[in-house]
Amino acid sequence: MSLTAFIAVASITLLLCVMTGPDRDDLDEFYTGYRSLSPLRNGLAVAGDYLSAATVLGTTGIIALTGHDGLVLALSTALSLVLLMFLLAEPLRNAGRFTMGDMLTRRAPGRAARVTSCAVTLAALLPLMVVQLAGSGDLLAFILGFDSSGFRTGSVVALGVVMIGYAAIGGMKGTALIQIIKTVALLGAGLLVSVLVLDRFGWDAGALLAAARTGSGAGGAYLHSGLQFGGSGLDMISSELTVVLGAACLPHITMRMTSVRGARAVRRSLSWAVCVVVCLCPLLAVIGFGAAALVGHDAITAAGAQGNSAILQVSGVVAGGGAVGALVVTTMTTAIFLTLLASVAGMILACANSLAHDLFAHGLRGGRQPAGRTEMAVAQGAAVAVGALAVALAVLARHWNVQALVTLSFCIGASAIAPALVYSMFWRRYTRTGLLCTLVGGTVCVLVLITGTDLVSGSPGAVFPDRDFNWFPLTTTGLVSIPFGFLAGWLGTVRSRSTAAGERARYEAVESWILAGAPPAGRD
Repeated sequence: MSLTAFIAVASITLLLCVMTGPDRDDLDEFYTGYRSLSPLRNGLAVAGDYLSAATVLGTTGIIALTGHDGLVLALSTALSLVLLMFLLAEPLRNAGRFTMGDMLTRRAPGRAARVTSCAVTLAALLPLMVVQLAGSGDLLAFILGFDSSGFRTGSVVALGVVMIGYAAIGGMKGTALIQIIKTVALLGAGLLVSVLVLDRFGWDAGALLAAARTGSGAGGAYLHSGLQFGGSGLDMISSELTVVLGAACLPHITMRMTSVRGARAVRRSLSWAVCVVVCLCPLLAVIGFGAAALVGHDAITAAGAQGNSAILQVSGVVAGGGAVGALVVTTMTTAIFLTLLASVAGMILACANSLAHDLFAHGLRGGRQPAGRTEMAVAQGAAVAVGALAVALAVLARHWNVQALVTLSFCIGASAIAPALVYSMFWRRYTRTGLLCTLVGGTVCVLVLITGTDLVSGSPGAVFPDRDFNWFPLTTTGLVSIPFGFLAGWLGTVRSRSTAAGERARYEAVESWILAGAPPAGRD
C-alpha cells in the first residue's frame, strides 16, 4: 500500500506542477507566482518549507531519545518562526523582489554582494539537501522492507529526479502547491497518530510520560534538562540559540516573503504559518514520547542512531493489524514521503533562483540585464544542476553520519544570514563592506569551528568516529559564531567610513520603503 501511495503521490504532484507551472518567458511568475498566493495558502507553503524532513523526523527522534531536551528543541523551532513574523517579515517583503540577494542589496547594491549572497545561499542549503536525500534511501528501505544497497542508492536518485522536476517545472507557484498538500497531509497524519498514542494510555498524559521515562532507559534524567548534551548547559544554550536565529532565516524560507502582494498579506501569511507550526509541535511531542514508551530506546536506536525512524515505528505499533492498521501506517508514510519531496524541492528552487538572478543576471553580466526567457532558462538549468549535485553528494555520503551537515546549515543561517538581514533592514550606517564581512566572516567562522566539534570526530556518532581531532568544546558553533557574525559586520562598517556617507544616503532614500512599505522620495 505504501509503494502504491508513493507512486500515486509522485505522479499527481508532478502533474499539478506541470499544470501550475509558469510560461517559458514569464520570469515574475516563475520567481514569485505573480505574488498571487492568498495569505492562507502562502502561510501553509511557508510552514511546509519550514517543516523539512530533517526537522520533523529529527525533532521526533530527539524527543523520543532525550525527552525534555527534545521538547525544548521543538519549542525553539516554533519560536524562530515567531521571531521572523514580528521582526523581519514585513521589511523582507518590502525590500525583496525575488531572492535573498535582492533583500540584502536593496540598500547596498554591487556585484560582490550579489555573488557573496549566492555563495552563502548554496553553503546554507546544499548541506541540508544532502542530509535529507542521503536519509531518504534508508527511510524508503525501512518503510518498504528492502535492505539492499542498490535499492537505497536508486531511491536517492529517483527521489532527486522528482524533486528537480518540482523545482524546474513548477517554479514558486508549483512548489507552493506541493508544500500546501504536504502541510495538510502532515498535520492530518500527525493528529491521527497522536490520538492513537493518547488512546493507548487512556488520554492520561502522566501515564504517557511515566511510560516514556521507563522506555527511554534514562530514568528520571529523561524528563530533566541535560540528557542530550551530557549536562552541558552552554551546549544547550548554543544549540537552542542557533535554532532560534537560524531556522527561519534560511533562504528558502525568506524567499516565501516575496510571494504575496503586500505587508498586510505577509503578516497574515506568517500568522497562519506560526499557527500550523505551533499546532504540530505538541503532536510531534506526543508521538516522540509515545515512541519512547511503546517502541523503546533500544529499538529506536537500532533503526538509526539519531532516531529518525521513531515516528514510523510508533505509527506501526499504535496502528495495529488489519486493513485499518495498514491504512494508518500508509497515511503517515505518505506524509513523510511528501515531506521529503517538498522540502528539498523548495531548497533546490531557492538555490536555482539565486544562481540565475544573483549570480548570472547581476553578478556576471556587469549590469546588462538578460532577457526574461534567458534568465528563466538559466534558473531551470540551475535547478537541474543543483539537484544533480545534491543527489551525487547524497549518494557519496549515504554511509556516513551526516548529522553535522544539518548543524552546519543552521549555524550558517544564524551566524551569517541572520546578522546580515538584521543589519540590512534596521541599521542605517550599514555598508556594503559590512555586509560582505558579515556574510563571509560568519560563514568562514562556522566552517572553521565545526571541524573541531564532536559531530565531525571524537564520538561514535561523528562523521569520522575513528578519528579524534576534536578541539572545540561545544557541539554547535552558535555561541561563538553568532556574536562573531554581528561583530564582523560592525567592524566592516566602521572601518569603511570613506564610503559610508554615500551608502547611508542611499539607505535613507529607501528606508521608508523597507520598513513601512511607503514609496521613497521620487518613486511613484
